[in-house]
Amino acid sequence: MLRSDSPFMLVELRAENYAVIDHAIAVFGPGLNLLTGETGAGKSILVDALALLMGGKASTEIVRHGADKAVVACVFESTPAAEAVLEENGIDAEGNEIILRREILSSGKGRVFVNNQPATVAVLRLLAPELALVHAQSETLSSFDQTQQRILLDRFASISTEDVAAAYEGWRAAQGKLDELLTNEQDRLRMVDLWSYQATEIGAAILVAGEDEALETEKRVLANAEKLYAAAMSAFDQLYEGGASAEAALRAAGRNLDELARYDAKFNEAAQQIESARATISDVSATLRDYAERINASPERLEEIEDRLALLDRLKRKYGKTVADVIALGEEVARKLAEVEDRDETLKVLRAALAKSAASYRQVSASLSEQRKAAGAKLAKLAETQINSLAMKVRFEISVRSSEQESAWSAHGWDEVEYRIATNPGEPMKPLHEIASGGEMSRVMLALKVAVEEASSKSRKKLPTPRTLVFDEIDIGIGGRAADAVGQKLKALGRAQQVLCVTHLPQIAAFADQHFVVEKKEDHGRTKMHIRLLDDRARTHEVARMLSGAKVTETSLQHAAQMIATSR
Repeated sequence: MLRSDSPFMLVELRAENYAVIDHAIAVFGPGLNLLTGETGAGKSILVDALALLMGGKASTEIVRHGADKAVVACVFESTPAAEAVLEENGIDAEGNEIILRREILSSGKGRVFVNNQPATVAVLRLLAPELALVHAQSETLSSFDQTQQRILLDRFASISTEDVAAAYEGWRAAQGKLDELLTNEQDRLRMVDLWSYQATEIGAAILVAGEDEALETEKRVLANAEKLYAAAMSAFDQLYEGGASAEAALRAAGRNLDELARYDAKFNEAAQQIESARATISDVSATLRDYAERINASPERLEEIEDRLALLDRLKRKYGKTVADVIALGEEVARKLAEVEDRDETLKVLRAALAKSAASYRQVSASLSEQRKAAGAKLAKLAETQINSLAMKVRFEISVRSSEQESAWSAHGWDEVEYRIATNPGEPMKPLHEIASGGEMSRVMLALKVAVEEASSKSRKKLPTPRTLVFDEIDIGIGGRAADAVGQKLKALGRAQQVLCVTHLPQIAAFADQHFVVEKKEDHGRTKMHIRLLDDRARTHEVARMLSGAKVTETSLQHAAQMIATSR
């Protein structure tokens, strides 16, 4: 039975003013979607339009004559990996769908939109492997490169790369830490001489926080020693020593107040205040006298202070705004110098960790390589049988080349997987992408996919295939039993994932889950292409047309009905 829950399929494809298409919309379903029509009707144009939405190369030739631009658009059911691509490129998700649109202007310019947001062709190419694998006649989109060949082989053998990926990340993290330390080490070693000089210069100064302010005050005193001495002694005389000093005047006033207080008690407080003022003047006078006696007008001391202040100014210009800042910098460079001395032990520990993580990666990668080589031999044998059942006579092999060089390491191992084929006897094996015929390429891909699906269906670890497969004119050069085999394989493949296929053969068309006919008609002197989904009656008629040509007979209708019934 047809699965109604085929994951991540192409829901809709539309084109406007694209080649001979005026306006066409196709709504696809799960399983096998087949496109048929007379030769030249434009069936492959739809495949090319989808290839364009997967990041294919555009040309102004595809713009319908007389139109300003061609527009192609499609809707896919989203995949987790596709949503990750959107997030990485700053594009908002649209529920569980991804909407792609591409406009090609007649001027040669173009625009790309993803979920109705401006994007680039590069984003389409990133999304393509998660949405559709297109095998068009015009070109085989770079969807089935060596990366995809490796992924298909891993799917066939139910190989998980989680252990290798974890080991690879561990090795990269260890390598990153060591590289960072070595880079810092080189920088630090270049700075050691500077740090040593700074530490020596600052340490030799024997700095004391705030000493520059104290020295500035002492400098001012020494520079003005005579003026300060004269001022201090003059103030001392005026307050205390001189005959007309303030202290003498207060003493006389105090005697008078004491006399008044003997007769009137209200003067007691005033007498006390005068006595307090005398004590204050006495204290100030003593301070002035002591200050004057300490003044040392020493030129030698002044020169010493000036030299010290000059040193402090030089250090502050180089290392900080204040002496405290200079002291802090000296402590910092001393700490850095101590760290450099401890570097050897740290490097030793990191190198040991790197060696351990590298050994772990080598172990799991070697095991993975052995699995792939064994799986490659099995898949090559199965695929060769499947390919040769499709009217081809080929030799097929899967090469798994391993490289233990660190430059070849990755999260999926160190293997380079390449599918190789010889399509004619006596020819050497060549990489798959070098085979000449697009039809052959489509059949090879079909055989590979069927071989993998059959193996996957028997495996307990069946892996998802979240992509729509598109085959254009897969039936070139085949007929009879080979055509029936192709139809059966397409049908089998459609049970696991969505398949779109353009065909000319009724044997294949009979296997369709959804059958579309592409027609080209003339309307007001212009050629237009239309696509429509066929119901059961129309489908029988279309298969009969493919059997008998332009004239459909009762016999061909009966034969067509029988073929469709048999295919079910």
